[in-house]
Amino acid sequence: MTHAITRRTFLGGCLLSGPAARLISATRPAPHALPFRLGIITDEIAQDFQAALAFITHYSLHYAELRELWSKNIMNLGRSELQRARELLEQHQIRVSDIASPIFKYNLPHLPARPEKHDTFHANFTDQDSDSLLERSFELARFLGTSKVRVFSYWRVDDPERAYPYVRDRLAKAAEVAGRHGMLLVLENEHECNVGTGKELGRILRDVNSPHLRGNWDPGNAVMLGETPYPDGYREVKGLFAHVHVKDAKRLPSGQIAWAPVGSGFIDWRGQFQALRQDGYDGTISLETHYRRADGNAMESTRESLEGLLKVIGDSA
Repeated sequence: MTHAITRRTFLGGCLLSGPAARLISATRPAPHALPFRLGIITDEIAQDFQAALAFITHYSLHYAELRELWSKNIMNLGRSELQRARELLEQHQIRVSDIASPIFKYNLPHLPARPEKHDTFHANFTDQDSDSLLERSFELARFLGTSKVRVFSYWRVDDPERAYPYVRDRLAKAAEVAGRHGMLLVLENEHECNVGTGKELGRILRDVNSPHLRGNWDPGNAVMLGETPYPDGYREVKGLFAHVHVKDAKRLPSGQIAWAPVGSGFIDWRGQFQALRQDGYDGTISLETHYRRADGNAMESTRESLEGLLKVIGDSA
């Protein structure tokens, strides 16, 4: 038997126990009328999908990006787990911004990265799995109510220019498949992959020139390759992306770069959000915290970043 559970009833029950109990300590829920379609990658909050959705709901956000649920990569979820996920999304009135797939986040067959890398989000796929992964991702997207699937550009090699023709052609082929399914691929600029900066992302999107392949603009990843994401990287991708990842970075005394709560690092997020407003951006945005407090608490680390992000958005008005 299916029981109707309202948002208020659900929160009233789950905020009192388990990982979601820490939500009680939140001091300022998000305003109800944000200028952007803002959400969070759920496993940055908690592997417990129910607790993650409770967190998102508490802040009056309406989108979730799905990568890992219950310590499984989304591509490996079974039928019953997917059904449970959809029920929880419906109960919380939360929409899925995109399927955060691991597609093309593995070695090029003829030009592998050295040393060999592996995805850290419970994914163990190779290029031989790509066609079936694409089909699977489209099934998941339809089932969970989105038309967007995130993809990558293979592990970064010493000379990404050598890999570029293959990456470009493979993404163009994948975009054709996405188009036949009525889906949109969003290519993330990932600093550990062959497309890592705004400049690299803009180049490949223009070269492929497909309405079924857009960008997943990630200023934090661009920083890791020495690019100034705003305004330099943004200038290269303006008008070419349909999803944004938000995280911040700081420079340590050693000179290394580390993740930081949004608004406390050196990425010009105020300028970026002002530009998004001015340019009429109407795509989705996900907080991808990455930052962890000294105690390693993922939920509270995400809260710090979200509070900073909401302040930045307010200051950029």
